[in-house]
Amino acid sequence: MHALMSTRTAPGAIAWIVSLNTFPYVAVPAYWVFGRSHFQDYISLRRDKVASLEVTLKPELAKLEAFRTFWPADSRAAFRAVEKLARLPFLDGNQVELLINGERTFDSILEGIDAARSYLLVQFYIVRDDEQGRVFQQRLIRRARDGVRIYVLLDAIGSNRLNRSYIDELSDAGVEVRWFLSTRGWTNKTQVNFRNHRKLVVADGKHGWVGGLNVGNEYHADDWRDTHLMIEGPAALHLQVSFLEDWRWATDELPQVSWTPHVVSGRSVPVLILPTGPADRVETASLMIQQFLHMAEKRLWIASPYLVPDEGVVASLKLAAINGIDVRLLIPERSDNFVASLAAYTFVDPLLEAGVKIYRYQPGLMHGKTILIDDSGAAVSTANLDNRSFRLNFELTALVADPAFARQVEAMFEKDFADSRQVEINEFSDKPLWLRIAARGAYLFAPVL
Repeated sequence: MHALMSTRTAPGAIAWIVSLNTFPYVAVPAYWVFGRSHFQDYISLRRDKVASLEVTLKPELAKLEAFRTFWPADSRAAFRAVEKLARLPFLDGNQVELLINGERTFDSILEGIDAARSYLLVQFYIVRDDEQGRVFQQRLIRRARDGVRIYVLLDAIGSNRLNRSYIDELSDAGVEVRWFLSTRGWTNKTQVNFRNHRKLVVADGKHGWVGGLNVGNEYHADDWRDTHLMIEGPAALHLQVSFLEDWRWATDELPQVSWTPHVVSGRSVPVLILPTGPADRVETASLMIQQFLHMAEKRLWIASPYLVPDEGVVASLKLAAINGIDVRLLIPERSDNFVASLAAYTFVDPLLEAGVKIYRYQPGLMHGKTILIDDSGAAVSTANLDNRSFRLNFELTALVADPAFARQVEAMFEKDFADSRQVEINEFSDKPLWLRIAARGAYLFAPVL
């Protein structure tokens, strides 16, 4: 009855009902862990604590109204839908830098950490206790000893292998370290299915970083392809809002931060910050992708390490391609998630038949999450093209509406396409029978991948 009444999709409800009755000794424990698609306590938080937080921050966020920007009349309606999903407006007065791969990204983040004078907000899904993780840790410790207030929020599942000594050394230096626990509260003890997948750093409310990279050696490797974004300007304060909501959930506290907008000199660009998660009243991340597809008039290119989209996104991808939009998907040839990579095979042929072009990246593991919309804008995100990011993870996307930035992202995509092979139609049907069976089996787990 619980699966019937609470599962979001009909296929998901049927799958749970059949398995719960057929294999109860396996399915019942699995349902305790994976069965809920709503994070009830976090929903309560949004209605109560976050609602009060929005009231508290309302006077501060009002300072940003001067930087709010509006689109030309012919496209304003389309972007208004994105703003409503984000619950935050586009803000002008920013400069952005596209950061490609680990070395450039972490050089930029470490420079920002060194430049901070008042506080740092740091949030990652995965932090490793390895060489790069120690470099990151020691830089935070040094700045904490310089008097910079530092708040670090880590996902309890993603960073569950992090040594206690790593945390203790940060805490001893004065760094505030907290865990984002989806198991918080006695009703959620088995709910390890919800993850905070956001990766962000905010320095003094002036600079912000967001994207696909976590902290660890593999993210610096030559064969790891990833993308991040640095934002300087008022939009960094909207990254700050996302962090404060999560910090409030984890700690019931609210750090003292600056709300004075930092105005860049010279040419500026509009940026929208779009937080998404399972506590949203609608499936915000899925609707975001669908809206981007509806907005596109010429092309929409998407890079994602996983291809396990929901029915709405699949239908929108097909419809856009049928309407003549240049829809391209860039996915890895090899993946760090074996089950997700198997499930992806089942989506390939139907999308190709509709006219979607799919490329498999060859040099290494492609982990970036980027979207190019026509010639007018691009997004850098923490969200993958999969059901987990659409419904189960807390994610964060930065949409930059600027033709010059779009050209940079286009050049990045073109290089990646040159390093990829284009997938031919019927590739899946030509695979060995055992792989097709395994892929169809993996497809059954799509709702939790």
